[in-house]
Amino acid sequence: MTPRAADRARYDRATAHLDAPVAIVDLEAFDANADDLVRRAAGKPIRVASKSVRCRALLERVLARPGFAGIMSFTLAESLWLARAGFEDVLLAYPSADRTAFAELTSDPKLAAAVTVMVDDPAQLDLVDAARERQDLEVRVCLELDTSLQLFGGRVRVGARRSPLRTPSQLAGLARSVARRPGFRLVGLMAYEGHVAGVGDAVAGRPVRSRAIRLMQSAARKELAARRAEVVRAVRAVAPDLEFVNGGGTGSVQHTAAEAAVTEIAAGSGLYVPRLFDNYTSFSGRPAALFAQPVVRRPGVGVVTVLGGGYPASGAPGTDRLPVPYLPEGLGYDGQEGAGEVQTPLLGSAADDLLIGDKVWFRHAKAGELCERFEELQLVEGDRVTATVPTYRGEGRTFL
Repeated sequence: MTPRAADRARYDRATAHLDAPVAIVDLEAFDANADDLVRRAAGKPIRVASKSVRCRALLERVLARPGFAGIMSFTLAESLWLARAGFEDVLLAYPSADRTAFAELTSDPKLAAAVTVMVDDPAQLDLVDAARERQDLEVRVCLELDTSLQLFGGRVRVGARRSPLRTPSQLAGLARSVARRPGFRLVGLMAYEGHVAGVGDAVAGRPVRSRAIRLMQSAARKELAARRAEVVRAVRAVAPDLEFVNGGGTGSVQHTAAEAAVTEIAAGSGLYVPRLFDNYTSFSGRPAALFAQPVVRRPGVGVVTVLGGGYPASGAPGTDRLPVPYLPEGLGYDGQEGAGEVQTPLLGSAADDLLIGDKVWFRHAKAGELCERFEELQLVEGDRVTATVPTYRGEGRTFL
């Protein structure tokens, strides 16, 4: 029996009493992935990206482990909800235009002390002030640095279009604006190198493309390390009490941790290890989050149909955004149908061994987005479900 076949047998036994669709997290794999992230961070604390987990119980589990500290959230409403739930260090990773949430933030000393908001434009400070409930409460502010690699005078750009702030002078200028403005305190700097952390460099069957990605990422790491150090020096000249400099992502943990200017690492997807994180030379993880769909039809030889399963991930549309049939091994999509809203045909010799009602296990393309489809996660240890915990959706929270 292969290791994957053994996992399938365990998951089937653990969930035999549960009807599919069902979602699980294998706690042994989850904890092993957490240990690997800590190893790669080499002593620097890891701030957990909540969008990649979207389950309070699992956020609490990982934050109880040595090497993890703080949450990186994805909306201001989520940040406030987590702070009210007892999470004391929440960094909002994206600028917000939620005036209602800003009013809540600036009306409660506990929330103002726990939540740090992201800023890359003075207009965002204006938005906070327009919604402000109390003038005496300081809003904690983090600035974001654009990490993209720009070549040929900026005519070629590699990386996400995020912050407009790129140079030390631009960051220092906004830092001075924050410092001069009553009611705000600059506490952090963030730079997410998604073109390094979120792009696999070992694409199956694409050796030329893989080598090109590795060359690009090597150049991007060198350029960013030098520029980030200059930016940090410029910002610390304005705000010498800066509390943190955040960088990284699951795919670049060890590289970012090696930079002296960085004080903490962001990561989250590496806990679940979705399919987009299979193609890396620098690390490997264990798939921890899976979902199962039931076989409901057997249309012919080498074909079964499962209920639903059309759970595409965000990003540029493509087959890499679809969940991947994982267990049993040897199943794939019908190219004319793909993953369907209500039914999904699956092709392969393994189909002939599946009966009506059997489970087919899938891995989502991305991490936390799976939790937008399920209200509960079954936590599996060995071949037993040892706990059932709500996702954000299960707690009635769908922030985006």
